[in-house]
Amino acid sequence: MAGLRGSFSNLQALLDGAQHHSPQLRTKLQSQLSLGSSESLQSKDKRKPRVIVVSMKLPLSMSAKEGDGEAGWDFKVDENALLVQACTSSVLDKDFEVIHVGCLPKEVAPEEQDDISSELMEKFNYMPVFLGDDLKEKYYNSFCKQTLWPLLHYLLPLSTASSGRFKQDEWTAYMKANRIFVDKLLQFLRPEEDYIWIHDYHLLVLPALLRKRSYKVKVGLFLHSPFPSSEVFRAFPKREELLRSFLTADLVGFQSFDYARHFLSCCARQLGVEHEMDRGSIALKYFGRKVYVTISPTGVQPDKLLECCCWNDTVWRKGELMNEYKDKTILLGMDDLDPFKGIELKLHAYEHILDMHPYLRQSLVLIQVVNPPRSHSKEMEALQLELRECVERINNKYGSDKHTPLVWLDRSVPHYERIALYSIADCTIVTATRDGMNLMPYEYIVCRQGPDASPGVRRSTLVVSEFVGCSPSLSGALRVNPWSVESVSDAMLQCISMSPQESMLRHDKHWKYITRHTASHWASSYLNNLKKACANHSSMKFYGLGLGLDSFRMVALDVNFRRLDEVSVNEAFRNSQSCVFLLDYDQTLMTTTSFSNQPSEEVLMVLGDLCASTSNTVVIVSGRRAQDLEAWFGGVKNLGLIAEHGYKFWPPGGDRWETHLQVEPKWHDVVLPILEHYVECTDGSYLERKESALVWHYQDTDPDYGSWQAKELLDHLDSVLANLPVEPSKGNGIIEVSPQGATKGQAIEVVLSWTRKVRDDVDFVFCVGDDRSDEEMFKAVEHVTYSPHMPAEVFACTVGAKPSQAPYYLDDPNDVLDILRQLSKKK
Repeated sequence: MAGLRGSFSNLQALLDGAQHHSPQLRTKLQSQLSLGSSESLQSKDKRKPRVIVVSMKLPLSMSAKEGDGEAGWDFKVDENALLVQACTSSVLDKDFEVIHVGCLPKEVAPEEQDDISSELMEKFNYMPVFLGDDLKEKYYNSFCKQTLWPLLHYLLPLSTASSGRFKQDEWTAYMKANRIFVDKLLQFLRPEEDYIWIHDYHLLVLPALLRKRSYKVKVGLFLHSPFPSSEVFRAFPKREELLRSFLTADLVGFQSFDYARHFLSCCARQLGVEHEMDRGSIALKYFGRKVYVTISPTGVQPDKLLECCCWNDTVWRKGELMNEYKDKTILLGMDDLDPFKGIELKLHAYEHILDMHPYLRQSLVLIQVVNPPRSHSKEMEALQLELRECVERINNKYGSDKHTPLVWLDRSVPHYERIALYSIADCTIVTATRDGMNLMPYEYIVCRQGPDASPGVRRSTLVVSEFVGCSPSLSGALRVNPWSVESVSDAMLQCISMSPQESMLRHDKHWKYITRHTASHWASSYLNNLKKACANHSSMKFYGLGLGLDSFRMVALDVNFRRLDEVSVNEAFRNSQSCVFLLDYDQTLMTTTSFSNQPSEEVLMVLGDLCASTSNTVVIVSGRRAQDLEAWFGGVKNLGLIAEHGYKFWPPGGDRWETHLQVEPKWHDVVLPILEHYVECTDGSYLERKESALVWHYQDTDPDYGSWQAKELLDHLDSVLANLPVEPSKGNGIIEVSPQGATKGQAIEVVLSWTRKVRDDVDFVFCVGDDRSDEEMFKAVEHVTYSPHMPAEVFACTVGAKPSQAPYYLDDPNDVLDILRQLSKKK
């Protein structure tokens, strides 16, 4: 509710302080305010959840009003935009109310902004964001297009003259623009009800900035562009900021598994966050939250395209083109002018066909449509020059007065002409060297299918780069490496000479896929996954840690998980007669900044004070070797020690180690050669020998290789040790092989049993630890809470606010020492 109140107070402040706003906008804001503050619970239950679709640009066009004395703007929704087609389906309208948030195609004067905002919300449910020309230039044209876009397409700015070199002022502009989006969203957001769907690389830090302002917001992020390999992404100076922002979303979507795989590798290598499979879904456990990763290829709306095929303009232009290219075989390319579209590679391959096959020179035509560039740079100018030279060379070499082998359409093509070109093309060619989805092949298939009433056999052929996101979906296309001129030209030639029956079968296969995987299916599937990913929000408490974007983390904890109340602990301890302290050592009593494994004088002094009371039983419960623990803590009188996760026990006041597990000596002979082999094969790993266990450490290895080797080793050991009384277990950067039953949980049973024999029944238990091995200890002491023969106040506590079997947490080892110091002075 705090987030809701914050949103409403923002609206109220906006309403109260905006006396200069238009009456329409004030009315709109008042209605939004009444939705949150005075709406009855019954009407609240009836209203549909809202999906707020956030993109850099709103899917509309704008033009100045025409006519004498008329000022203002005319707006028209772009019905062909992916997000419009995806979010206007009947299925989506049934389940959600959709609001679009983004910038206008052009910036407007400040005095016009309120009226435009009111008009767009009233007409289209669009909420515009205003950045200003200067900020938009630096944010979009400079940072997004010159720095982020090349990086995500695997291009590093190696040259010092490259416009893609990272610049701090452009990053600041990127952050500022994303913050303006956050401010706009919080004006009308219902954090615990609305779903926010963020799109593409322009807004990659928006999830983190939004989460910092509203913890329970439900956020999905979809990246339409590629995601590079970790070796490329690691070179970006703000890599951790972007990765941590990805991980503050609830669901992250990619176009293909390759891009998702690269993202997961970056998370493992840069942040140490490994993924797991969760009932068919990919999930990353990140500070108590599960961040889900989905592979969701986008699609088109075939019915919309088929309607366009029947337009009068389309029919007229198609007839004109068919007459112009009668008896010709038509190849079609349709690309943005972009260095990653591989247009020059396509032209080289086409030229190679004409060079090697003279009989095709008068019958083959390549129509190449080139949309104007979205940004300008030195690289773009060089590309334009190369393309012009290539076009002139091909047409001069093989053209004539009656035949132009390469038709170069260097202009924006209206939608009807685009449909007409698709309809007449015998083959479409995509040679992008790296691309997100690229829906052009899908549109081509639909247009070649045509309306049901159109005559003729449906046929189509495709040459598609293997580096394009749609390539895995188009199994009937000829996939090529665009960098190989021979491969591309061979594929073109194969399409030209393909039999009608084969091209018909390939087309039919693609058509069936496209009609099932539409844009609305993509949106509906993604939003259903987002709902599932956010299903546990109501049962979790959220905390923000860290100030800067590089350190900010959202921690999610069970609602019953809370910080240890020192007053309650002191009160229970004061009223107790027999107390047990079960203390982990590493990262629990020893501070994380220590450069030595040995305990500090302060730790030894606090333990000595606790052990001085005859009513206290104090035991260090560790996985370390017995000789190490004895050397470090042997001087503390009446201190008990558990070594190697329970294999050995030094009772409080005792004079020797007791062994509580029988170890089969032969298993070492089986396991040791295997572990030594993995040490030899895995650079950075090493072997630790304990009396009861063998441990393979791989925390210093390459993250990916070490993880692969650890999985392989576990499988290897499971098969080898099936008939031996030992078991392998995976820890944080280790694989440990130890006797069955050698756990801290079993060790706790030994300690409590010993305590009941030498003292009265235990009525106070304080148990603290920090890692996975301590969870068994927390489970064991949980039984004490409900034990009828040993009623006791139990305080099980983990170090660090993270998910745990323990119901309490303390922040760090210093907090642990503080509370132990307080208790040592009570008795």
